[in-house]
Amino acid sequence: MSRPTVTVYSGTDGKVAGQVKLPGVFECPIRTDVVIHVHRDISKNGRQPYAVSKYAGHQTSAESWGTGRAVSRIPRVPGGGTHRAGQGAFGNMCRGGRMFSPTKVYRRWHRKVNKNQRRFALTSALAASANASLVLARGHRIEAVPEIPLVVSTATLKDLAKTSSAIKVLKTLRAYDDVVKAKDSRKIRAGKGKMRNRRYRQRRGPLIVFHQRSNMNFAFRNLPGVEFCNVNSLNLLKLAPGGHLGRFVIWTQEAFERLNALYGTYKKASVEKFGYRLPRPVVTNSDLHRLINSSEVQSVLNKVKHYRKYVPHKKNPLKNLGVMLKLNPYAKTLKRKELLRSNQRAKKIARNFLVVRKARTEEQKQLIAIKAARKEGKKGKDLPKFTRVKRAAPKPATKYPRRAGQKPKKNNKKNPGLKMNKHKKASLVLLHRQ
Repeated sequence: MSRPTVTVYSGTDGKVAGQVKLPGVFECPIRTDVVIHVHRDISKNGRQPYAVSKYAGHQTSAESWGTGRAVSRIPRVPGGGTHRAGQGAFGNMCRGGRMFSPTKVYRRWHRKVNKNQRRFALTSALAASANASLVLARGHRIEAVPEIPLVVSTATLKDLAKTSSAIKVLKTLRAYDDVVKAKDSRKIRAGKGKMRNRRYRQRRGPLIVFHQRSNMNFAFRNLPGVEFCNVNSLNLLKLAPGGHLGRFVIWTQEAFERLNALYGTYKKASVEKFGYRLPRPVVTNSDLHRLINSSEVQSVLNKVKHYRKYVPHKKNPLKNLGVMLKLNPYAKTLKRKELLRSNQRAKKIARNFLVVRKARTEEQKQLIAIKAARKEGKKGKDLPKFTRVKRAAPKPATKYPRRAGQKPKKNNKKNPGLKMNKHKKASLVLLHRQ
């Protein structure tokens, strides 16, 4: 917190009565999670055990009728002549039966909370009570209040004895709007709580923290929503009702000055609590956005690395030849063989290609020889002759090979070739392909 002092106001005329140094407890980190956790556990310690009667639902001599009577096997009330006879009993689904898992008085009602955790939550709640935005967010009407935290001189509050004088003091401090808000919020409770001594519900007003008990308790106690607390026994249930930070607190000057002795500062340990020091904040400046984007930090950071997100596209190797070749390089050879085997035109093209390639190699050899002869100085008739190699492919083999010693027959309509069964014919074709 930036301000070093807090103004003390007079309760009679609202003028400045002095200044007080701001206690170190108001600079503590505000930890909402710790406050909620501690508040939840502490609030359970005020509960009273309750349970249903040990014998409820079992005060009858019911027995099952067994099988064979076309009714369920639930225990049934004996006797006759009344509606009750023959009714199901004991079970939690039966009228007049026991409840499922009856409540017991030996349930774990209370919770233990670490002392240091309780103190952490309390200091967070005190620090939040000095933050005007959090107090407003909680719903308190403090728009006209001169300062938060509001400190009043002890002398003006000490001798108050009547409610009318207490209202006058609150109006002088411009804090009465919060009491009016609490008064107007009084509503009848929904549910059975109306019958259990909690007929009405209303919002919380200001909390008055004092050091020594005086008649002012009688003056303020009849105002709706107003509560009291001694500075030596501050209570989280009053400082953060419902676990919500930002209670509107009115301090007496004596109580406000005692906070340093109770909780200490960041330079000095507590006098009242043995070995206690205030919790330190994890970060001094919580405006992380401003810190990160500051020129000092940005000047030493590396440049932003823009990585292109690569999402691999899964392709089917049975349909995509490129993927198949990555998995099985021999697939190319198999594919070629299959094509050559199945397509006669492909065979012819392959054969012609081999002939052309062979002719080109021969011609290249001749050209190399001529070039070498020219380098040696040979000219005219002394140079080797260049002859173009024929590129005509040989004729393909017959479809059905002849047997040894068999003369070729003309392939006409009457005699298309060798006659053989289809199995033998297929085996010969395979042999020929191999």
